[in-house]
Amino acid sequence: MAKYVFPAIFTTEEKGLVAVDFPDIPHCYTGGDDMADAIEMAEDVLCLKLYGIEEKGGDIPTPSELGSFKLDKNSIVSLIRCDTLEYRRFYDSKSVKKTLSIPNWMNVQAEKAGINFSAVLQEALSEKLANA
Repeated sequence: MAKYVFPAIFTTEEKGLVAVDFPDIPHCYTGGDDMADAIEMAEDVLCLKLYGIEEKGGDIPTPSELGSFKLDKNSIVSLIRCDTLEYRRFYDSKSVKKTLSIPNWMNVQAEKAGINFSAVLQEALSEKLANA
């Protein structure tokens, strides 16, 4: 899980539609009604594709240099960024059950105090992950 930046080729087609291709990532392409829409769609498809590669334990390709592409007159190349951790937080927020053990005295005291165990664990893990 990381932040990535990949070059994308934006090609303006008939009627102003914009096709987007990520040459470094197989089967990673999208499009939009205009350039703004195409950029938004490009960010989404890049994160979706890289998230899938991470989930399968695959290797993230190395991005090409911007100047390495031969473009036609209707195309430009631009960098698109992606944060797969941010993507995970937004799209993969389902809860999972974890079993843990704490001393009985701590359990009794926490229940008396009305402490939500799940909330405490989530807060502690968020803090640990932020500092990792």
